[in-house]
Amino acid sequence: MPVRQTALKEQTLSQYKNHSYEYLLLSWLLSDGWDASMPSLDVYAKTDIQILDGRTVYRIQVKSLYSVDDNIVVENKWEDADIDYVIYFSRNAEWGYIVPAFKEKKRNLKSQNHIRFHQHPTNFLKNFNKI
Repeated sequence: MPVRQTALKEQTLSQYKNHSYEYLLLSWLLSDGWDASMPSLDVYAKTDIQILDGRTVYRIQVKSLYSVDDNIVVENKWEDADIDYVIYFSRNAEWGYIVPAFKEKKRNLKSQNHIRFHQHPTNFLKNFNKI
């Protein structure tokens, strides 16, 4: 069995965890039949996942949060990009949120049109299909 022989810096490990949520979301969407992909680069566009509904391409940003409490304020990190949705994953609990991109600098994660999901593909897809 392979054993990782290198020590990762905390910042590197954090980046790996961030990317793991992007791949997790991509796998859930693909398993549900979505035409989903990850752009090769997302530096200026801030797009982590793209999905096509047959006619329209939707751009999604994926964020992970260090919080067990979902009564928090989240920041707009995409104001200069044309993002359609932001999917938040809690790193410390089993919940997440599907959020239409907003224009304000900050917003409460539990806002009215934000959809909470349990971090399981069946529950996520059931809620994702509500939008």
